[in-house]
Parts: sequence; C-alpha cells; structure tokens
Amino acid sequence: TSDNNSVLGLLKTNRKAFIDGLIETIKLTVLAIILASIWGIFLGILGISETKWLRGVSTTVIYIFRGLPLMVLAFFIYIGLPTVIGTKVPAFLAGIITLVLNEGAYTAAFVRGGFEAVEKGQMEAARSLGLPYGKAMRKVIVPQGLRIMVPSFINQFIITLKDTSILSAIGLLELTQTGTLIVARNSQGFRVWAIIAVMYLIVITLLTWLSNWVEKRMKN
Repeated sequence: TSDNNSVLGLLKTNRKAFIDGLIETIKLTVLAIILASIWGIFLGILGISETKWLRGVSTTVIYIFRGLPLMVLAFFIYIGLPTVIGTKVPAFLAGIITLVLNEGAYTAAFVRGGFEAVEKGQMEAARSLGLPYGKAMRKVIVPQGLRIMVPSFINQFIITLKDTSILSAIGLLELTQTGTLIVARNSQGFRVWAIIAVMYLIVITLLTWLSNWVEKRMKN
C-alpha cells in the first residue's frame, strides 16, 4: 500500500510496465517516422510533378488523410477493415498503418512546400544543361528542398510521438495504455499520469535538442 502512495513507490513496483510501454512507444514512433517520411516524400514529389493527374492524386491523398481524425482512421483500419478483408489486422500493424497514412499526409504537405520553395531558376538551369526532369529533380531540387525541410521533419517526429498515445484506443500497450492499466490497479491517477507526462516530456525534450542541433549544423 505504501508503495502505491508515492511516486518512487509506483516507479519501483511498476518499473517493468513503464519501461515496456516506453519501448513500445519508441518502436511505434521510429518505425512510423521512417515509413511516413518515405511515403510523404513520394507524395510530395508527385505533388510537383509535370503530370497533372499525378498532382491530382497527391492532392487528393493528402486531403483525405489530413482530414480524417487519427482515432477514426485507427478504428477504421483495426475494426472496420477486417470485416471487408475477412482477416484480423494486428493492433501493432494497424497502429503503424494509421500513423503512416496520417503523418505521411502532413509530411507530404511540407515536402511539397519545401520543393516549391527552391528557386524556379534552379530547375530551369538544370533543364537548360540537358538534364531530364527526373534527373534534375534528384540531383538539383530534392537535395536543396530537403535541407529546407529539416526543421519540419523534426517537428513532425515530435507530433508522431505524441500521436502514438491515441493508439491506446485500439488496445496497443504503449505508454498511455500502460498508464491506464496501472491506474486501474491502484487508483493513483494523479501520480501515475504525472509520471507518464514526465516520460513524454523527457523524450520530446531530447528530440527538440536534436532538432536544434541539426538545424545549426545545416546552417553552418
């Protein structure tokens, strides 16, 4: 009982649960960030394509997945989709797909903006030198655009980390769901959620420091 009435006691008795929840959150975040970045860059490149219908596909996909609430998308993939395909989607996979589709749409929006921020003269100069459009994009526009986008990417990483908490709604045992289960056992809501909040803040602070360091390196 005394262990359940103090922060140190809660940390001691639930140490493994807190660590497992944090690891699950980090796994979700890292995997989602990598896949969402790839998906977002692909959509962003489509968004500045010379082909009109490709730009239309990019705009439509971004519009749909930016407009859907994250929890609705998670329920659709985890609960709704299995009724159509006839196979249960594992919670972790459903969570990853949800984050990739949602975060990838936001990533695509600033990726497209980053590429469009590169001076048009850069593309014109590359084409005048005889580079085809695809090669000009890879060699000239994409490297410059990515440098512009670095702060936005780091900010999106932080948003992705926070969005993992919503996936507790589909039963994923990440940090938020871990807190819910611990509170259900000992009714120490204030202390448990304070611990969870501090854990999130520590990770977000580390990501913010990383963002500032990368931004300074890029400027130099």
